[in-house]
Amino acid sequence: MHEVCLLLGSNIQPENNLAKGVDLLRQKVTVVQHSSAWETPSIGSTGPDFLNMALLITTTLEAGELKEKVLRPLEAQLGRVRSADKNAPRPIDIDIMIFDGQLLDANLFKYAHRAVPVAEILPDFRSAQGETLREAAYKLVKTSPIRLKPDVLNKRNR
Repeated sequence: MHEVCLLLGSNIQPENNLAKGVDLLRQKVTVVQHSSAWETPSIGSTGPDFLNMALLITTTLEAGELKEKVLRPLEAQLGRVRSADKNAPRPIDIDIMIFDGQLLDANLFKYAHRAVPVAEILPDFRSAQGETLREAAYKLVKTSPIRLKPDVLNKRNR
């Protein structure tokens, strides 16, 4: 089994789409833990604010298989259309942050919208320089607008 940390983001009906994304992921992988949802302004565009949350999952799939067989089809199912504009508004975006203890997204320690949700579930994960994710998140929230959105997964009617 592989332990994987995913980051989910949405800025089109974000509360609904994050909850749907988690529900659909639960059908394909084992969700061990989830973070709170965090709201931040859109980066790189003038689109609506994003909600982001992290999931800790286990799966038998390798990283490439997980991306191609589970994550991309799920994004498409929820209406994600990839375009030349990487920062375009989207109903869901799912990225692999950490796979079996290895950092796969170099931006994890650079942006609050990534670091804060992941730090909730893996606070002691360390960068190559030795900084914990908790420490990075603490620094980033001082310079980035980010706000807790409580109970996103509990608000939706199931």
